[in-house]
Amino acid sequence: MDVIRPVFTVEDLAHLPDNGNLHEILQGDLAVSPSPKPRHQRVVLNCADFFRALEHEGYGEVYTAPLDVVLDRYNVVEPDLIFIRTDRLAIVTDANVQGAPDLVVEVLSLGTRDRDLGVKAHLHARFGVNEYWVVDPDDQTLTIYRLTAEGYQRHGPYRASDNVVSPLFSDKSLIVAGIFRA
Repeated sequence: MDVIRPVFTVEDLAHLPDNGNLHEILQGDLAVSPSPKPRHQRVVLNCADFFRALEHEGYGEVYTAPLDVVLDRYNVVEPDLIFIRTDRLAIVTDANVQGAPDLVVEVLSLGTRDRDLGVKAHLHARFGVNEYWVVDPDDQTLTIYRLTAEGYQRHGPYRASDNVVSPLFSDKSLIVAGIFRA
């Protein structure tokens, strides 16, 4: 006997409860995560500080979760942080983001680690996210995946003593230690 699994779509998200959990659709499967812990949120805010400075200089706009990023009907993600270059801001609508951001940041946590390093990394590459930054608060590292014709190329992991420069804003550098400050 064949087993028929439900396939979730972007339209189904509108019917889910606003219960403080993170709801994503990954290849038609509904993924639910609890709200993040304070340490996780501190790291997200520290990353956002860097991107807010870039925003003020006109490079683009930064957004933090919760915010739906609709990659297609069967793939809706809520990254911890996204950055969209100024020339691509048309993908930001009143309701959500319609398409791949230029840069996605995920801060690893126990409940999302495998998903962030697995299916979400593959989705981001498939849909054309130029850079995927993975922050590990436990190891205090930043690993950057840059999109090439063959998929993501890994750079790092970078540690607290390192400075990172992105091709998206090559005249600015991030001091990695800054994202782990208390």
